[in-house]
Amino acid sequence: MLLVANLKTTPTIPWAVPVVMLVLVLIWQYLSGKWWPSSTSEARRSYLRANRVSGPVLTWALLAGALSIVALAGYWIVLFQLVKMPANVLDIFSGYPFLTTMLVIVMASLVSPITEEAAFRGYCQVILEREFTAPVAVLISSAFFTAAHVVHGFLWPKLLVYFLVGVVFGVMAHVANSTVPAIPVHIIGDLTFFTLVWPYDAARRLVWEGGADRWFWIHVVQGIIFTTLAIPAFLKLSRISKCSPAIVEGRTVGTI
Repeated sequence: MLLVANLKTTPTIPWAVPVVMLVLVLIWQYLSGKWWPSSTSEARRSYLRANRVSGPVLTWALLAGALSIVALAGYWIVLFQLVKMPANVLDIFSGYPFLTTMLVIVMASLVSPITEEAAFRGYCQVILEREFTAPVAVLISSAFFTAAHVVHGFLWPKLLVYFLVGVVFGVMAHVANSTVPAIPVHIIGDLTFFTLVWPYDAARRLVWEGGADRWFWIHVVQGIIFTTLAIPAFLKLSRISKCSPAIVEGRTVGTI
């Protein structure tokens, strides 16, 4: 709503960006247990699971996540050349000033990671992990995450990639016992898709119409290689996390 109002009134002055940033800070603070009512403070903090992690845990989480993003980008492009689909709409910024467009893209790359990690890998998955085993909790939270992206089209290739994204972030949150490491990875992923993947989807040629070109096979190999690299990175993350204490508000609360 803020973005639409900004673009309709004063598109040359991106005032919605700092306002949305402030809103995100306030949302995160409240979800992490700040302010009234104090009776729900501890529950909110627990559900958000924004625990600080050690340097090695953060490093391996970022590496595993980045490798996964590259693999998923490859799968997305391959699927777009195998199944005819409409591209995700990104042309709403055409005709607007360059600065406004760039700041809005950056803002969008912060909104989704912060709100979605809090909602799906935080509140949702934490509750699920208390009722089910971790794998089941991750799969259910990933299904909810996928359902939230049906607005991009009820198309199985797109939904499959969104589901895999949910699994990657869900596993990361559970293994690290924190939603924090997934946020920078999610930001990198959104920026990657906003700038390097989605703008070119409409021009991708189906292999059934013109054959598989060199780039198709490059992206197939990209998905396979980076998946192969991401798996041992997650295993390493799991081993390190088991030896690293989770820290909440300056207190060590036990091993992950």
